[in-house]
Amino acid sequence: MNCFICKHGKTRPGKMTVTLERGETTVVIRNVPADVCSNCGEEYLDEQTTEEILAIAQRDVCAGVRVDIREYQAMCAET
Repeated sequence: MNCFICKHGKTRPGKMTVTLERGETTVVIRNVPADVCSNCGEEYLDEQTTEEILAIAQRDVCAGVRVDIREYQAMCAET
């Protein structure tokens, strides 16, 4: 797809790091699959990956976790 930000680059499969903060909880998820613009580096997540990341963050918030740093694993691989 064409990049919505720079309008010049095309996106390619890549990886990104996502950092989410809610209240006292900070969640860092590394190596998240994303489409990355070849020109400006803007990163795009698909809907399923976004839902999985938000679910991980919500579980951490509910568990009272303060900081969680992890490698991305698709939801179906988690137990």
